[in-house]
Order: sequence, then C-alpha cells, then structure tokens
Amino acid sequence: MNEKFIASWKAAFFESPGPVSVREAVTLALKGICMGSADVIPGVSGGTIALITGIYEDLIAALRSLDIKMARKILSFDIKGAVASVHIRFLLNLFCGIIAAVLSLAQLMNYLLHHHPVPIWSLFFGLIVASILVVGKQVSDWMGKAGICFVAGILAAAVIVNLIPIKTPEALWFIFLCGIVAICAMILPGISGAFILLILGKYEFITATLKNPFLAQNMIVILVFCLGCFVGLAGFSRVLNYMLGKFHNLSLAFLAGLITGSLLKIWPWKEILETQVIRGKPHIIWGRPIMPDTFGGELYFAIALMVLGFLGILVIERWAKGENEKGVGRQ
Repeated sequence: MNEKFIASWKAAFFESPGPVSVREAVTLALKGICMGSADVIPGVSGGTIALITGIYEDLIAALRSLDIKMARKILSFDIKGAVASVHIRFLLNLFCGIIAAVLSLAQLMNYLLHHHPVPIWSLFFGLIVASILVVGKQVSDWMGKAGICFVAGILAAAVIVNLIPIKTPEALWFIFLCGIVAICAMILPGISGAFILLILGKYEFITATLKNPFLAQNMIVILVFCLGCFVGLAGFSRVLNYMLGKFHNLSLAFLAGLITGSLLKIWPWKEILETQVIRGKPHIIWGRPIMPDTFGGELYFAIALMVLGFLGILVIERWAKGENEKGVGRQ
C-alpha cells in the first residue's frame, strides 16, 4: 500500500516538465542563484538573467501553470492533481536557487552599494551591456517592426527608471495592486521589481513588515502582497507566453530594448538629484548620468570591472547554451 502511495505521488511529481536528473536540477538551481543575485540589486532584473541563460520561456510557461485549474484542485483537496498540473520540479529547483542567493547576498550587496557604489555599478553596467548583445543575437531579423519594437522598449524603460517615487496609501487594496505590478516588473528583463516598489512609495513599508513578519498586522500585509504577486504572475505570464508564441521575434526585440533602456539606471557615475531615507539609510532614487570627472586608479578599476561583468555574461551564456544542448541531446 505504501509503495503504491509513494509511486502515485512520484508519478504526479514527474508528470509535468522539469529537470529529470540531478545534473539538470543542479544546473537549474545555479541559474536560479544567478537570477537571485541580480534580484537583490535595485535596477537589475532577474528576468534579464533568465533570458540570457535560456530559461525565460520555460519560466513563463511554468508560471502560466499556476492557474485557476490548479487553485480549484487545491480547494477540492486534490493535492496530487495540483502537483501534476504545475511545473513543480522546474519551479522548486529554480526558486531554491533564487532564495539561496537572496538570503546569502542581500547584506553583502547592500554594503557594497552603499560603500563602493561606483565599482559595483560598473560591474553591473558591463553585465547589462553584454546581456543586450546576448539577447540581440536571438532576434532573427532586426529590420522593420523589430527595430521599432526595440526603440519602443528603450523608451518604455527610460520613462520607468526616471519616474519619481510618490506618496501612496497604505490600504490593503493598494498593497494588493503593488504586488501585482512589482512581480510583473520583476519577470520583465531590464525592469527591477524593487525599483517599482520605490516608485509606488511602498519599498520601505513592505520591507519593514518583513522585519517582524509574525505580527498579526504585518502578516496580513504580507499575505495580501503575496496574493497580489500570485495574481500578477498568473495573469502576466499568460500575456508574455502569448506574445512570445505569437510574436517571438518582436517580443525579443522589445525585451532587448527594455534592457538597453535600463542602462540609464545602471550607469555608475551620477549627479544626485534626490535621495530617500529607507530604513535609516539614504538611497539615491533620482540621479542624472554624468561622465567621471577624474582620471586615475578608481576609473581604471571601474572600467576593468565593466569588462569583467561583460565577459562574465558571455561565460554564463556559453555555459548555459552548452547545458541546454546537453539536455536536448538526452531527449
């Protein structure tokens, strides 16, 4: 009886797409670590990493499996059926990597961004420039509509990253809306979910609740925010899945434009126009890109880090491409 029970759950677990070997599971988790490392940086999107490591479309498909059908099965206590309908193996391995990176790197990145901003932003600038080239190679035809979509993506990102944070209500309906918008931004390459929360005036509010998550009031806020994230993922993933399926080349061109437009936010040297104190520390929320005003060791070090970030993405792309080809070869 126990063997049949275990076998039925195992069959449900392996019914949907996902890694089928330990090697594939570890590889996917490593890509999740890369995504999580990007997500802890304000202005850098984990969606960009998903795109260059070749799992973006798989990610969108996996998120699309979190649908009403799955929710109905859970509500009817058909947990086994819910597991079979969701891309559970893909999501588990990927999010384990993302969570591990966020928990282990958040404090380090916070320290570096506050005490060594130019070097760390230089590294990420090189990373983003290489990401544009990697994504651009996936566009089969840049003529006509693709070029227009690329420019539209640049303009959209430029507008978003230059928005000034506003004061907003703390009502639960608005927290729910923030969850929807922030999670949609996070899965879009080039757009940071954390920065969107800053624009909506709720970054400090949401992060403050996470410091004491077991307080009744904070638990309600976190639950409503997570519910908004779930709704956003379930809905927006369908839009992205449709666009990538119906207009694949144009969608990739637009996504490449989003990443390009985000360079304004990543540029290491800025004239500070406005700051905001968040959890006792000043954060630059609006700055104008400028050229470095001095030449010397710091500038050369920053340029070296740009090159390192650029080469690092090319290495990640080559590694991910090799792993994807191995996976195809085994099928």
